[in-house]
Amino acid sequence: MTFKRPYGAGLAALAVGMFAATAAYAEPTVNKGDNAWMLTSTVLVLLMTIPGLALFYGGLVRSKNMLSVLAQVFYTVCVVTVLWALYGYSLAFTGGSDFIGGFSKAFLMGVTTDSKAATFSADVNISELVYVCFQMTFAAITPALIVGAFAERMKFSAVALFIPLWVTLIYFPIAHMVWYWAGPDAISAALKAVETAADDTAKKAATAAFETAKTDFLADAGWIFKKGAIDFAGGTVVHINAGIAGLVGALLIGKRTGYGKELMAPHSLTMTMIGASLLWVGWFGFNAGSNLEANGGAALAMTNSFVATAAAALSWMFAEWIVKGHPSVLGALSGAVAGLVAVTPAAGYSGPMGAIVLGLVVGIVCLFFCTVVKNALGYDDSLDVFGVHCVGGIVGALGTGILVNPALGGTGVMDYTIGKVGEYVLADQMIAQVWGVSTTLVWSGIGSAILYKVVDVIVGLRANVETEREGLDITEHTERAYNM
Repeated sequence: MTFKRPYGAGLAALAVGMFAATAAYAEPTVNKGDNAWMLTSTVLVLLMTIPGLALFYGGLVRSKNMLSVLAQVFYTVCVVTVLWALYGYSLAFTGGSDFIGGFSKAFLMGVTTDSKAATFSADVNISELVYVCFQMTFAAITPALIVGAFAERMKFSAVALFIPLWVTLIYFPIAHMVWYWAGPDAISAALKAVETAADDTAKKAATAAFETAKTDFLADAGWIFKKGAIDFAGGTVVHINAGIAGLVGALLIGKRTGYGKELMAPHSLTMTMIGASLLWVGWFGFNAGSNLEANGGAALAMTNSFVATAAAALSWMFAEWIVKGHPSVLGALSGAVAGLVAVTPAAGYSGPMGAIVLGLVVGIVCLFFCTVVKNALGYDDSLDVFGVHCVGGIVGALGTGILVNPALGGTGVMDYTIGKVGEYVLADQMIAQVWGVSTTLVWSGIGSAILYKVVDVIVGLRANVETEREGLDITEHTERAYNM
């Protein structure tokens, strides 16, 4: 299958290796403006998690479990950050196989202040350390999302063991499969050499070199990437991945004590509002930063992250107003997050009008799953991780395959082997998107189930009834969120 990627758009599949200079091109240079933007984006993604996600989740639980949620999210960020530097970056973003990288950059070997990571424009690089940190924040927030599914009932010791296992065996392989590729520099240099050959002899030699570079280019990538799936900033890698893991956890751990019989209202929608707002602000680093360059592609991702989010918030709020007779703040906030989730894979591919439509659709779909489907099936996904992140991610991933169509205002898909946007075929792109969605669901769903069982055997998953009723704050951490 021909590899096709949007030029200058998308976190999906970036190269992290240094590419040797060729006769046609000088060595790629680091753009200071792009570097500055990526430094900023990295900090914004961290803001999404702590304090954004922590406060969003914390406000939704009962006051006796507020600190437990904060502790779980904060711990996740810390432990994943260390694991990423030790071996995660190497496993996710070096060549090795279709399914996982190798250990050539374990302990960040060879990653120095001078090493470079490719962007989506040939010969334009950023500092590799910046890219390491940017991807580190994605690795940190993904397992932190899972916490919301089993909030208020899982032991901290179980979380402490589950998170490192999950990020190692589930997240790193999925990130590699979806996002790893050889980058544009080598293939673009080889193509340029053919186009600028001075005579027939030179052109023949350049063509042979190009065919070799093309073979290497097509071979050195993750399995889902080879299928042609496009994911700008993590619809599959982050949201579907975490969402299905959350559902599996909620089912295996079981319902909270008193679920369906006792009132379990959020203890502070004020904090949830603050957290959701920080998520939206930080998400610009998540989506616009995934362009890797401070250019028009980043501007498109930023625009889409504005309009899709607002549309989804309105969609959920008005749908709820019609069905329940009143609009709720929580509904609007949930809709906004659903919009952010759905636009994540589409941010650099869709036009703004397409992003608005995507937001309107996902708001209604996620509301349906978080109410009708959840109530019908009776599972206790505490903070609707599955209904918002997994379902929203699926809507976004499949919607991306449609909205990338240039006829609908999309960017089209760049084919680096010919140096231009390739022909868009709806059926082919949707099949590729389904490959990405289904692979993530199966890998994370089955893998997470196994990991939950392993953790249960070693330390036990669930707090006992007495501990749960008293609250995890005081029983697990001997602290209270509020002393008054």
